[in-house]
Amino acid sequence: MRQHVLPVVIAVAGASAVLLGAWGAHGLHDVLDARHLGVWHTAVRFQFWHALALVAATLMPSRNRARRVAVWAFAVGIVLFCGSLYALALGAPSVTGFVTPFGGLAFVIGWIALGVALTHRCTDKR
Repeated sequence: MRQHVLPVVIAVAGASAVLLGAWGAHGLHDVLDARHLGVWHTAVRFQFWHALALVAATLMPSRNRARRVAVWAFAVGIVLFCGSLYALALGAPSVTGFVTPFGGLAFVIGWIALGVALTHRCTDKR
């Protein structure tokens, strides 16, 4: 992902998490049942955490391959995992849930890649 695009991706991920969280809390509480609101709030929480993970990966001074994998994986995870949960909460066909585990896998890959990038960063300082 190009360096000038990353701030935009992070801003969109964070701002949309705030907006979607507010919509879920204020606009959807009378529309969705408790189960679907729970799914919605799970998506919001994961989106917030992974927007922050995107910030951490982006701010790393080293620009190695593991860091790039982490950034891409977190971005893809937000779209697939959170996006599918938002869609399911709003009544998308249950087949939409087929995408959710791929987003979760992207998050796992992102965290592992971030760990590898941090390991490289720590060993480079010695």
